[in-house]
Amino acid sequence: MNLTILAGGYDTFIATYLFNSVAGTLDLASTFPTGPNISWISPHPTNASILYAVNEISPIGALQSFTTTPEGVLTGPHDTISSEGDRPAFTAALSTGQVGVVNYNSGTGRIIPTDSTFLFFDNDASPLITFPPPVNNLSHPHMVVEFEGEVIIPDLGGDKLWRLTHSADAGPGDWDITGLIPQPLFSGPRHMRIFDDRIFVLHQLSNTLTVQPIPAPPNGTSTIIDSESILPHGLPEGAEMCASEILISTPTSKFPTPYIYASNRNQGVQDPRGDAIAIFEHVNQGRPDEELRLVTEVFTGLNQIRGMEIGLVSNGGDEFLIAAGVAGEAGTVVYRRVEGGRNLEEVVRNLDIPTRSTFIWLP
Repeated sequence: MNLTILAGGYDTFIATYLFNSVAGTLDLASTFPTGPNISWISPHPTNASILYAVNEISPIGALQSFTTTPEGVLTGPHDTISSEGDRPAFTAALSTGQVGVVNYNSGTGRIIPTDSTFLFFDNDASPLITFPPPVNNLSHPHMVVEFEGEVIIPDLGGDKLWRLTHSADAGPGDWDITGLIPQPLFSGPRHMRIFDDRIFVLHQLSNTLTVQPIPAPPNGTSTIIDSESILPHGLPEGAEMCASEILISTPTSKFPTPYIYASNRNQGVQDPRGDAIAIFEHVNQGRPDEELRLVTEVFTGLNQIRGMEIGLVSNGGDEFLIAAGVAGEAGTVVYRRVEGGRNLEEVVRNLDIPTRSTFIWLP
């Protein structure tokens, strides 16, 4: 099986890797010039040849559009638009043809319409959204999640999940903050996933993973059912851990259990074992003993894991997970999901580029 992977990072290019699962090889095929700090790349939800990328820079960042072939040959940027804020750290394309981008340092974001090709942005139809800051703190929006007509934004600084809606008589880029889902104080909700009527949130500041029911919009309430530490055991003195990415695998006949993968990011004294990926199982849903159960922790040798992705179910790539750090020189690693996804086994490591921060597996 030959699989193609695109990878962004804190530099000026997107890289293409070719992974051969039979030979167990991961080769750097090429690099393509972009704007600066392509820290997050995101695929279009229905057109696999289109992707979007942020330029995570200060004082004003940007959003770009690209096209790719199945072999990972990149063309573009076809269009570039200002994020109208400081250090946009995340972008996601919506099923509506709009693209969301959030500015981590400014507490703002935009939901930007595109034309019929999905490649060109409508600057005049996407006003800036400002997230209300908490008292004596800053709003730090960090992700864009589309769910049943809403857009949900985890706010790391405000300890909230903001709920945005688009009214039928509004302009294509006019989204309003219509509700919120409170999160534990000082927990720092960074990234989240929704699966089977539950919200799973990874909290950067408290290094916890939580699960709660999806409250009714706009301001329904729900109680956090369980909160578990993702910190690895045996950390060295001086370690400074910051939870980073959360993935939930898609159930298939080969991998029937939707395991949760949470990455740790050590910004302090490094652990000789590297950062760990904590693997959890969500058990007993709907029962009094519903909980998140730690299955294992996998030490990676990576320094500050910021991005990781599971491969696509459509081509069998979901057997694999790719990860990299944003510091050090440990490169990019592909793991095989073993024991039904309960564990990870290293397949291959490529050191050609020392750091990467975000990945897209191509069909």
